[in-house]
Order: sequence, then structure tokens, then C-alpha cells
Amino acid sequence: MYPFLFRTVLSRFDPEFAHHAGMAVIRVLGAPPFSWAARALCAPAPGAQVHALGLAFDSPFGVAAGFDKNAVGVRGLGALGFGHVEIGTVTAIPQDGNPKPRLFRLVPDRAVINRMGFNNAGADAAAKRLAKLRRRRPKTIIGVNIGKSRVVDVENATADYVESAAKLAPLADYLAVNVSSPNTPGLRGLQAVETLAPLLRAVKAAAGGTPLLVKIAPDLSDDEIAAIARLAVAEGLDGIIAHNTTIGREGLVTDPAVVEAAGAGGLSGAPLRERSLEVLRVVREAVPSEFCVISVGGVETASDVRERLDAGATLVQGYTAFLYRGPLWARQINRGL
Repeated sequence: MYPFLFRTVLSRFDPEFAHHAGMAVIRVLGAPPFSWAARALCAPAPGAQVHALGLAFDSPFGVAAGFDKNAVGVRGLGALGFGHVEIGTVTAIPQDGNPKPRLFRLVPDRAVINRMGFNNAGADAAAKRLAKLRRRRPKTIIGVNIGKSRVVDVENATADYVESAAKLAPLADYLAVNVSSPNTPGLRGLQAVETLAPLLRAVKAAAGGTPLLVKIAPDLSDDEIAAIARLAVAEGLDGIIAHNTTIGREGLVTDPAVVEAAGAGGLSGAPLRERSLEVLRVVREAVPSEFCVISVGGVETASDVRERLDAGATLVQGYTAFLYRGPLWARQINRGL
């Protein structure tokens, strides 16, 4: 039913408008009695539980950052069967993001190009929503992904991240440091080990006892990825998220004119599957067995998730396939697992 709806109706809408419309439905599903029905239909099996980061995840499969930037759909996404929701990316200073249009579907590739630019309501607004969620005792584990505010110079990035961490870590089940989005100028330069080490050290101090992870880009060399993984272990982080979107465009079957018209931005979806597996294996080889590794990129089916778990992922996240699979996506994966 959903593939027909997507092909005949939803694909005709602007992607960002369609996303907001979908999020409105998800918010409704987060409130009783709709949430009761959704949970009854989509809840993971008891045997799917995974213990990581000192937490019990009902399912190894969760929502990657970028889907729910402002923590407005957490309860609905949890009701749909996702084991955790990583909100954000949240910045210390509210920002509108890049000019529209900034989100583009590559339907033949089951992929998306985005240059959203960390559009979000800021750390203070996210903290208020998270505090309200905490009072309601949500069943879903909530990660918070933080990034650099666009108006802040790279030289002052550490203080900007620390401000977000101080406000959000007490309300998060885990905190993720995003230094890998291609849509904020200068951000990916923070992945250099000599720059990243003091940043992570400062954020870890601000995060207190909240588990801390770092999210990396797939466009780094394998040696650079391994170096960051070892750094994360040395600095006492709790995990690594591999990985963000890519600036590459290799192997696409979409009309090159359509790809060119979409312009700059990060590519996500099915074309990242092979590179994502490679990055996962590089990271897993560089870190201890107990170190949490969250695999993201090109995940669409239960067999994709199982492949990542077998390759050493502790948890798996997805985002882009939600557009192509629809609201029962997590249920399909949980049942398949």
C-alpha cells in the first residue's frame, strides 16, 4: 500500500514539505490512544533487546539524527518500533539552515541528497522539550546529536559544543558529537585528530556521566577512520557512530542531470551500503569488543541490519529508507530480525 502511495502521491510533493507532513502524523501517533495501537502493532519482540552504553535498547534498530531535529516526534517514533531516537543535530544557537530547496530525492537509487545545514530551534528549545519528555517517562531511548552553530568560527567551536553539551547532556541517554556533516563550512576539518582530541576532551567534561559518542564521515581514508576510532577509545568516549552522509556521487543510476541539478550536499540511502560496511569493519578492528559502534548508512531491510550486527555493530540506525518504506519500516525490520 505505502509504495503505491509514495509513487502516486507523496513523490509529487516537495521532499521537505512531505517530511514535515509525515512528522505531523508521527506526532499524533505518539499520543494515546493512537500510541497504544501503534505499539501493539510495531513493538519489537522481547528477545530483540540489546544492552549498550549502560542502557537497555528494546531493538538494535533506531532512527538516525536528522529525522527529528527538534525532539518533536520521539514518542511517535518509539511507538512505531524504533529502539532509540537520536534527535538533532542541535546547535547552541538557533538557526534556519541553508536556503530552500535543500532536500532532493534520487528515487531510482532509493537515496536522498540534503544540504539542510543544521536547521533547528537551538539547545534551549531542545532542552525544554526533552525535560517535558522526561517528566512523561518515555519508553524510547533518546540520543542527542550536537553540532557547531554556523555563526561560530571554527576556532571557537569547542566552546560552542560545550555549551550545547552542558544544556543537553543531563536530559539525554547519550550524547553524540557531530563533526562530520558536509553542510556546515569548516566542520569536517574538526575530524583531524589534533583538533578533535581537545574538543572531545572538553565535551566529555561537560557531559558528565552521560555516555559520549562521536559521529564520523565516510569520506575519510581508512587510516584516518582507524585513527579517530583509537582516539575515541583513548579519550574515554563510550562509542562511535559510523557514519554520516557522503559528498561522493559514485555509482548512482539516477539521471546525471537530476543529480547535478540537486547540487551540493550529503548523499544518503542505498548507495552507501558497501562503504558503510567497510567503515564499520575498520572501526571494529580498531576498538575493543565492548566499545559501542553504531552503524549508519544504506540500511533498508532486516537482512541489512543483521549484516551490520554480524559485522560487529552494537546498534544500527536508519533514516533515508523511511521515505521509501513508510511508517511500518521499523516493524518490518523488527519482525525480520
